[in-house]
Amino acid sequence: MSVAETTSRVPGLSRAAIGSPGIWAVVALLIVYPLFASPFFTFQVGAYALILGTIALSLMFLAGYGGMVSLSQMSVAGLAGYVVAILGSNSLGTGLELPWWLVVPLATIVAALFSIGTGLLAVRTEGIYTIMITLAIGVALFLLAQQNYEIFNGHSGFAGIAPPALGVDWRDPVPFYYLSLFVAAAFYLAVVYIARSPFGLALQAIRDNPRRMRALGFHVAAHRVAAYAVSGVIAGLAGVLLVWFNGRVSPGTIGVDRLVDILVIAVVGGTRHPAGAFLGAIFFVLLDTFAIDIVGAERFNTLIGILFLSIVLFSPDGLLGLWGKARRSLSMKRRDT
Repeated sequence: MSVAETTSRVPGLSRAAIGSPGIWAVVALLIVYPLFASPFFTFQVGAYALILGTIALSLMFLAGYGGMVSLSQMSVAGLAGYVVAILGSNSLGTGLELPWWLVVPLATIVAALFSIGTGLLAVRTEGIYTIMITLAIGVALFLLAQQNYEIFNGHSGFAGIAPPALGVDWRDPVPFYYLSLFVAAAFYLAVVYIARSPFGLALQAIRDNPRRMRALGFHVAAHRVAAYAVSGVIAGLAGVLLVWFNGRVSPGTIGVDRLVDILVIAVVGGTRHPAGAFLGAIFFVLLDTFAIDIVGAERFNTLIGILFLSIVLFSPDGLLGLWGKARRSLSMKRRDT
């Protein structure tokens, strides 16, 4: 499939979508959410869902537009968190105490470089082999962080990592929520823009028919590695927010269960549209916050697995697919009446 043939299939903010009442209702709800939500829901649910959604957005960009499923996106985010702890300040006093305006870009750059390195290995494979390679890289980083005490401080990791003051207490739920919302919205719009750019259209055409795109003169591997670089920037900056949110980073942040969580969030929400990453994150955070008290910690993963399989079984496009089916069914009923 050529770039031109892909254009009509690109999800994004068309003129009709921008003017739809539903879009503006969601935007308004996100803006006024802290005004009626408690500090717990604002911080532990709202901000956390936005951060996880942004990390899942990096996976959605790879899988939805590039056809590459990566299990190392939380590893990318966690590595950025480690860079913040090592170059900034932490409770152990081992940080280099560099200013935040230098630490944040460096953490994002390191995350992007790590993602590029992952991409250079992963683009040589396809399908299940890509998943296994990215999983192996994620597990390798987890084991390195757990066993290395000189740089990563081993199993304990780093604590006491606070966001910069800048005249605002970013640990306060409302300011941190709006910071997370700003970053999530910026990357959401960036992904939508990239999807409609020549690079994004070429990437989607490569997803659909790499052999044909290669015959047309496109460098398939270079486009895929560039996609990993973009996803690394997204996951890296989200990882900075994540370490500020938790106030710490440790091997548990990048454990295998956390790697799989991002995949679950992206698939449950839907990988055909950037909004699916955030929809899946809200669904996951609500379950993570409340379901564990109902079914217990031992059965929580079982519940997640059952719901995951149920959603995928009835809607391969995730919650967004279910929403689309409901809208189409409702519109057909209105036409009949």
